[in-house]
Amino acid sequence: MTTCIIAEKPSVARDIARIVGATSKQDGYMEGCGYVVTWAMGHLIALAMPEAYGFSAYKAEDLPIRPNPFQLVVRQVRKDKEYVSDPAALKQLKVIRSCFDKADRIIVATDAGREGELIFRYIYQHLGCRKPFDRLWISSLTDKAIREGLSNLKSGKCYDNLYYSAKARSEADWLMGINASRALSIARKGGYSLGRVQTPTLAMVCRRYIENRDFSSVPYWKLSALLEKEGISLKAVGCKDYEGEALAQTALAALRSQSQLTVESVARKVTHTAPPLLYDLTALQKEANRRHSFSADKTLSIAQSLYEKKITTYPRTGSRYISEDVFEEVPALLHKIGISLSNPLNRHSVDNAKITDHHAIIPTGETPSGMSADETTIYQMVVNRFIEAFSPDSEEERILVRFTDGNSTFAWKACRQISLGWKAVQKGKEAEAEKKEGGEEQVLSSLPNLIEGENLPVLDAEITEDKTKPKPLYTEATLLSAMENAGKEVEDAESKKAMAECGIGTPATRANIIETLILRDYIRRDKKAIIPTEKGLAVYEIVKDKRIANAEMTGSWELTLAAIEAGQMPPEKFAQGINSYVGTICEELLSLAPKQKSYPTYRCPKCGNESVGIYTKVAKCRHEGCDFHIFREICGILLSEDNIRDLISSGRTSVLKGLTSKAGKKFNARLVLNEDYTTSFEFENRKGKQRGR
Repeated sequence: MTTCIIAEKPSVARDIARIVGATSKQDGYMEGCGYVVTWAMGHLIALAMPEAYGFSAYKAEDLPIRPNPFQLVVRQVRKDKEYVSDPAALKQLKVIRSCFDKADRIIVATDAGREGELIFRYIYQHLGCRKPFDRLWISSLTDKAIREGLSNLKSGKCYDNLYYSAKARSEADWLMGINASRALSIARKGGYSLGRVQTPTLAMVCRRYIENRDFSSVPYWKLSALLEKEGISLKAVGCKDYEGEALAQTALAALRSQSQLTVESVARKVTHTAPPLLYDLTALQKEANRRHSFSADKTLSIAQSLYEKKITTYPRTGSRYISEDVFEEVPALLHKIGISLSNPLNRHSVDNAKITDHHAIIPTGETPSGMSADETTIYQMVVNRFIEAFSPDSEEERILVRFTDGNSTFAWKACRQISLGWKAVQKGKEAEAEKKEGGEEQVLSSLPNLIEGENLPVLDAEITEDKTKPKPLYTEATLLSAMENAGKEVEDAESKKAMAECGIGTPATRANIIETLILRDYIRRDKKAIIPTEKGLAVYEIVKDKRIANAEMTGSWELTLAAIEAGQMPPEKFAQGINSYVGTICEELLSLAPKQKSYPTYRCPKCGNESVGIYTKVAKCRHEGCDFHIFREICGILLSEDNIRDLISSGRTSVLKGLTSKAGKKFNARLVLNEDYTTSFEFENRKGKQRGR
């Protein structure tokens, strides 16, 4: 019996082939020990473009385009001015067909996720294959993980709902992107690109940029007092913001006259800070951008490379947790990377219920070699986070003291580190970052003893001026957060729930969405900030109030796609909803076409018919055989509709100002209609006429 294994990439196929004994290299596949192992090279098959259905030209009457059924075509590449089938894809599909033909059964080893499932199913469908297939579902490419996966294969039917969800998402994105882009391009006579995820993302960037640009800072003043207790300086900050400097000066005078503050309340507690959760892709991208200015796309490429080198686990994950069975392997993994932690290990990142397709990104325990400097940076981040996650909580004692001078209230916050716990891993770098974010909290080696009712002398007092600040421009890290947590801006509870889990886009696609918007010149990087271009702002102004730019849409789609994946909704019902929705989107966008101005008609002074129409550049008689016309642009100005009406009905216009002669001199004059239906100028201070046209 021959078994065909199909992987997503050649590198993965080589690893699997080595383990199953398929060591004989052929063109596009490997074979041996009853196995043929081939690969897909990513998306070999895609949904056909509108031209395949006969919709080459952009016409409003063709919209919305709703293929039924959708056609699958070999991946297309641009050649000269048209798209043709990719020769490399055609060659590899021929190899895959021959491998399928000689096999009795198929094992699917494409990436274990929605897109990986779709890659295989589209090939399977395109080739018309009917042979049974099983699924290899693994989160790392170590020999151990592959062997365990091969001994725990599941029937391909178990993943049918995952495929239905992937197919529904793919077709819905096609319907939305193609129809919305064409509708706006027709309405506004230009080349526009809209999409289910890219347009709400563009809207977020533009909205934040406009808020920031148009923000008016308002000054305010704060009062602070310098105190001392047990040799420790305490800076107590007033709880009130003063809108005027005079009010702040009055409060300052009152404080100085008192010369002391009374302890109103003391809150002291020991807190335990859990370590940060393990990385999912988005968290890794955000941290790499914040610390090392890596783009999201760069981080994904590096994480993918580390995965293919078997050094870290599958990168395109949306989970920051590991399962109980992976947790059992953590001590051995820690040992392999040369770390010993005291038992019991921290379980903060362990939760079976919070695993999606894959668990969090962790090291595999393989000894790293041949890494670039950037790969070393990302690998070290993953390792450090792995050690932190299973280290003890950090322990701090915190104090919050409120003082009063009888009129104003002041607060002083401080913290003492009892044990570093996980913070020791990076020698307090995380704590430093927290300190920056924490702002006014003082970090001390020991905390003073303060009791209610105690009076402390005021050593110094001052007022400081500050001003309100706008929300900062997005960086790539904060934009990823906004995409991930777009539900925070959504009212509906169910949509909020979906978007809390899914956000806008997925961990696997968010980096690509940002790069696509940059490639299309809708947004750009400005140092660390992400800001819209003029083109992006222009698109936003057009669509900002339309459904295509609404983040809620993504939430409702993701809820439904999750229901399809769970087998709780038939994909046909989702397709009906999307088809209806696309119709609404097209109507909204096509309605943005500028209204054609309807000009009234006037009686022609030459032929007497009610047939003179006013156009952009000329007023002319439309009656057959009549050649009466007046050009609207004359001596550097454009005649208004009122000017034309006056000229036709009364024979002269009002005084036209700012006319320019051939010599370049400015003059004012009336335009009059002559007996031969030509025009000339009439000057106020002269009796004669100067011939015009």
